[in-house]
Amino acid sequence: MTLINGIPSDAVSANDRGLLYGDGVFRTLKRAGGVSRCWARQYAKLAADCTSLNLRCPDAAMLAAELAQLPPDCVAKIIITRGPGARGYAVVADAMPTRVVTASSLPDYPSSHSTSGVKAHLCSLRLASQPRLAGVKHLNRLENVLARMEWNDAAIAEGILLDEAGSVIEGTMSNVFALRDGVLHTPDLSRCGVAGVQRDRILAFAAELGLKTRIASLPLDALMAADEVMLCNSVIGVWQVREFNGRVWNGGAVSARLRALLDERDD
Repeated sequence: MTLINGIPSDAVSANDRGLLYGDGVFRTLKRAGGVSRCWARQYAKLAADCTSLNLRCPDAAMLAAELAQLPPDCVAKIIITRGPGARGYAVVADAMPTRVVTASSLPDYPSSHSTSGVKAHLCSLRLASQPRLAGVKHLNRLENVLARMEWNDAAIAEGILLDEAGSVIEGTMSNVFALRDGVLHTPDLSRCGVAGVQRDRILAFAAELGLKTRIASLPLDALMAADEVMLCNSVIGVWQVREFNGRVWNGGAVSARLRALLDERDD
């Protein structure tokens, strides 16, 4: 199911700037039992990202009403573009945003991804630095597309991306955490990468588990030395990394506790 500006349709203007230039933002969230999970947080992120691109963000109540028209259990995606425009990069003051709300089936990941962990690939593509867009879930996702093209092995669940300096930034579809000696590390995203809702939630839940948190540069060797490595997003929740770059991790007690917290609560 797809709604374009609140109307069932699967077509946007060929002049839409989201199509022409990737001029827009999006958010992906899970609907479960008719509830749009973590909606307040998701909308806050969407609004902040719109502000970063000087886009007008649609009203929260209107978007919530459109989400409620989707199937009760699905992956929902909200896309906000700057709307149709004339040829050229210049933005007109009265641009009318296009909003797209879509539903997709929940992915059928193997249960072992949650119970036993996943295998991850070290991507050769390096993320470029652009502080103006850092953290924003904008529509320009070609780096992620090219990185995801690096493997076809069904046993690999995710790829981990580094920046040009060789520091860990994120997965192709997830944020990354590394646990070592009771400290939960996650990469600084002030120069590139996407700041996801589940990343924020895990940082907030860490204190309940007696963990300190650290947001800073995360060199690859520091990730490799971690006691646990975790991936998160709004659809998968938390996956522990079982195998990556020649190392195998066993267990994952903290990963399991964080996964349970994310599943049980809808903050």
